[in-house]
Amino acid sequence: MKIYNITKNVFLAQDALLADKFWQRMFGLLGKPALAQGSGIVLKPCNSIHTFFMRFSIDVIFIDRTNRVVKTVLELKPFRVTAVYLKACCAVELPAGSIKTSRTSSGDMLRLDK
Repeated sequence: MKIYNITKNVFLAQDALLADKFWQRMFGLLGKPALAQGSGIVLKPCNSIHTFFMRFSIDVIFIDRTNRVVKTVLELKPFRVTAVYLKACCAVELPAGSIKTSRTSSGDMLRLDK
């Protein structure tokens, strides 16, 4: 899956996985040694995440049903929990630094291509 920020005209991920089943969402990035640049994971449905038992920090983008960015969380460290974002329907997990590099911010429109 490719994730593209239409507003900023930049790719966020060229090789992202869609986790839309319970077990896929539950395990997500757990046990992974790192998240490579250009990769990511889209958790659907999802309006809050945790990084318990993860080994690395990640950037998180919460989007609504129209793929508009509701909230960005930069460099979420292991063993942390985000707030619950009621307007969000999906969470996009990316390598730490992706949000800053792409200048992605609340209100931006994303395109998720399978």
